[in-house]
Amino acid sequence: MSEGWRVYASRRVAPLLVLGFASGLPLALTGGTLQAWATVEQVSLQQIGFLTLVGSAYTLKFLWAPLVDRYAPPWLGRRRGWVFLTQILLALSIAAMGFFAPGGHLGLLALLAVWVAFLSATQDIAFDAYSTDVLHRDERAAGAALKVLGYRLAMIVSGGLALILADQWLGWRGMYIAMGGVMAACSLSTLVAPEPERVAASPRTLRLAVVEPLREFFLRPEALSILLLIVLYKLGDAFAGALSTTFLLRGAGFDVTEVGMVNKVFGLAATIVGALLGGGLMTRLGLYRSLMLFGILQAVSNFGYWVLAVTPAHLYSMAVVVAVENLCGGLGTAAFVALLMGLCRQQFSATQFALLSALSAVGRTYLAGPLTPVLVERYDWPLFFVLTVLIALPGLVLLWALRREVRALDAPEAG
Repeated sequence: MSEGWRVYASRRVAPLLVLGFASGLPLALTGGTLQAWATVEQVSLQQIGFLTLVGSAYTLKFLWAPLVDRYAPPWLGRRRGWVFLTQILLALSIAAMGFFAPGGHLGLLALLAVWVAFLSATQDIAFDAYSTDVLHRDERAAGAALKVLGYRLAMIVSGGLALILADQWLGWRGMYIAMGGVMAACSLSTLVAPEPERVAASPRTLRLAVVEPLREFFLRPEALSILLLIVLYKLGDAFAGALSTTFLLRGAGFDVTEVGMVNKVFGLAATIVGALLGGGLMTRLGLYRSLMLFGILQAVSNFGYWVLAVTPAHLYSMAVVVAVENLCGGLGTAAFVALLMGLCRQQFSATQFALLSALSAVGRTYLAGPLTPVLVERYDWPLFFVLTVLIALPGLVLLWALRREVRALDAPEAG
């Protein structure tokens, strides 16, 4: 086994696959799968729309991340204790959702779903902090790759597979009980996962847990530049992906089945392969070179959509373009998550990672989402995809300007 792939067998890295799966499992069960159940039960569209607010906990989780830094359950260590506690509560709560059908108990089910989303977001806070604390610097990209793989697999299980189980075999109640059992089984991985070799002390007070993570970060000379890099690094990728499904259907002329087969299934597989490949390559390349190489590939791959926009629709060409674009996006994601890990200090890793990951969504949510339709209407699809390549360039230029600071994160004392 080559050095680049041996890292996945590390006792610190391997458990992150199951822990990542546990992190992703509740998302669809309180989102798309729950909406499907409500639709089958003939719940009104207005009420189904209300259910989309359940996921707000994932956006707001940075608000209670300092509590996870400050306090810890009296078992399994500072981070694993929180992960295990939330997993057990999630197992019970997910199973309980099956006993309240949306047709007759929508209010109770919605409250229970909010509770599950809160527990899931808290698990994410503790899990992100744990992976940041436990991984060695040369294991961060591999750890990020397994987290992505586990999370995506869980979304398939709790999204597509859950619907099949509910419809064909178990019914909705039985499916939710089964998913609770899957979460309980995942908690066993938390019991065997290792503790970090170096355990930082918790902040002495809750005030320090709130203030010190921000103070520590913003006292760094490069703080504002790093924050801008986090917003810009995947911005071109975010613009290209914001309306990619709409483009393939309306702009390129493919039908729904073709897009579903290639863009969703094949594209998801390519993202996973890209993340795993990125984790292996980064072991040899280091953080800065990986970010630069993967960022360039991430930008250039957007040209594939331009090719689709100016050529006749062909299934094979769409498959190649979607595979390459998702592969390169997966490479960039692995390195980017490794960057976020490297920027966190162990004492405040729960709060700092939650804040940095929330910031990383700013470009996708507040720039790419609203501006993509405007650009497409103004310039049409071919020129728009050329623009997405240009939009990626400022992040790469800023990365080059910060190369000394990013390389310093590879030093043993960093993080």
